[in-house]
Amino acid sequence: MDLTTLKIKASEVDQETFLEAYRGIYEHSAWIALGAWAVRGDGGLNTVGGLHRAMMNVIDTASEAGKMTLICAHPDLAGKLAVSDELTHESKAEQAGAGLDNCSAEEFTEFQSLNKAYKGKFGFPFIIAVKGHDRHSILANFRARINNDREKEFNTALEEINKIALFRLQALTEEE
Repeated sequence: MDLTTLKIKASEVDQETFLEAYRGIYEHSAWIALGAWAVRGDGGLNTVGGLHRAMMNVIDTASEAGKMTLICAHPDLAGKLAVSDELTHESKAEQAGAGLDNCSAEEFTEFQSLNKAYKGKFGFPFIIAVKGHDRHSILANFRARINNDREKEFNTALEEINKIALFRLQALTEEE
């Protein structure tokens, strides 16, 4: 587990400062940071690993509806929000880092088609932690995962969301 110290330590700041720093770790889901803040007592939220564990616990104890809300808070990959430049700063940087802003017309069309088919089948957007991927490997994952059942994809989406959160937390350390 990553014991790297975070720049903003829960044990040293008030709730407002903590939420300002960590509300965007989980896409449009400040409730997760708020839930983690509630267990800050022993300084365990001062490291990447400690805060990540606390945030994952908030999700693990959430209702199915809460988990679905979290999943649905994520944008489509290479979707309408990306085209209209309405992604969060974090999502925009992550998608650009994977080259999704440089899709060919054919790739863009395939992303649109897969996004629609995936949402139609599962009721939520396809989610993958894009760090370490390029648009070709993302499309390959998309093509493969669309054949899974809903329960597997629901659980996979949550796993991928937690990976995204870990990458975002790792970017907020004192070692930068």
